[in-house]
Amino acid sequence: MDLNQSVFPTESMDKLDQLDSLNVKDHSENPEDPFGDESQTGMKYKTMTWWQAGMSRSTPSLEHVLATDLVVMIAETISLGILALPKALATLGLVPGVLTILVIGLISTYTGYTIGQFKCRHVQIHSMADAGDILVGRIGRTTLDIAQLVFFVLVMGSHILTFSIMMNVLTEHSSCTIIFSVVGLLVSFLLTLPRRLERLSHISSVSFVSITGAVLTGMVGVALAKQGPTHVPAFSPTPKLHGACLAIANIIFAHAGHVAFFTLFSELKELKNFPKALALLQMSEMVLYTIAATVIYAYVGPDVNSPALNSARELFRKISYAIAIPTIVIGGVVNAHVAVKFVYVRVFRGTNSMHSGSFTARALWAVICVVLWILSWIIAEGIPVFNDVLGLASSLFASWFSFGLPGLFWLYLNRTCWFLNWRQKVLFGINILLVFLGFLICIVGLYSSIRSIFHNLREGFGGGSFSCADNSLY
Repeated sequence: MDLNQSVFPTESMDKLDQLDSLNVKDHSENPEDPFGDESQTGMKYKTMTWWQAGMSRSTPSLEHVLATDLVVMIAETISLGILALPKALATLGLVPGVLTILVIGLISTYTGYTIGQFKCRHVQIHSMADAGDILVGRIGRTTLDIAQLVFFVLVMGSHILTFSIMMNVLTEHSSCTIIFSVVGLLVSFLLTLPRRLERLSHISSVSFVSITGAVLTGMVGVALAKQGPTHVPAFSPTPKLHGACLAIANIIFAHAGHVAFFTLFSELKELKNFPKALALLQMSEMVLYTIAATVIYAYVGPDVNSPALNSARELFRKISYAIAIPTIVIGGVVNAHVAVKFVYVRVFRGTNSMHSGSFTARALWAVICVVLWILSWIIAEGIPVFNDVLGLASSLFASWFSFGLPGLFWLYLNRTCWFLNWRQKVLFGINILLVFLGFLICIVGLYSSIRSIFHNLREGFGGGSFSCADNSLY
């Protein structure tokens, strides 16, 4: 079935202003576009092709125009979340865990497509906050302003935390963990200074290769540590509710790139090409996530660590973390860039300063970078357990960004024809279910995450808050 028809059936198009959203005009010509008319500006933002926002190359052929979007989307989405998936299988069981990864992947594909459709209808949207303004006005904008910034800071914090773990592994804890996290903070800050996502796309392909190589090396490491796969039951004993919720939240986090989609789509040269980047991203996710989680869990068993690279032999553990350095750094930088760009656009939107290369414009960008990275460092030091940071970010925000809000977007776009025909009725039910799912995951997952955080802090897991202890041992 045509994806466009699945969201906007032929019969409903007349009631939706006769607009074919996949044939939308180039958004650079739209005066409401967040970056405005860039034809005569010095600093241009809409320079990405679909494979750069989904790999990376700068030759301006059509295929390259289609590919810029894909690289940044992959770097932003397929990142540290994959390292928590084997532990999720250990909690949920092999079969339920794999099914959960695939089902969440399919749902994420649909909701990602809905976000793209909403962007095509309202090209002025640059962030979830802009979308919230369209849905419910100022209250929606303010709420999502805060939500997406906090989410990005939590994700950035998870990358700083992983950077300190990586340094402890590679150096065998040669220095205080706080020093390592500060180094990660400084490196990440410097890489966030370029104002155009296109610049990041040239290194984002390295991030995807990095995490893939690190996971493959980790898989080899755990395989060599065993004579053969460990016997793992297809169905584990029923896990405790809070444990299962935290595992599901970590799987959701691995698919939680939706919060950045509006920003990434805004910098596409051809907005109508977003389905190609989205399709390749989601296929890459589901294949890599399923294989990596299954193999590592099968060889390590219920005692698998999170991040999963800690389960490999010492030598392979070091090799894996060394290979993962680009992902650990770049993945956080891509999320940081989207967060900084969101604040920057809100400050300068509609002014000539948006495209200015002046000292004031550059200084403001740098100040926003500093503030957000310092906040993320505080979170990394305050919540020193990897799973807890991911679970909290996923429960509070990814549940809405990836499920609940896309459901609301569809309901808004189709508000005049919810029950037009049987297909609309089915889609109406699906999107109502998505809204309920987002609410349920948020409430139950938040309870489970907070419970896990307090338990781990009380037991001293992760070495404790703001501690010099080696956090790679947990």
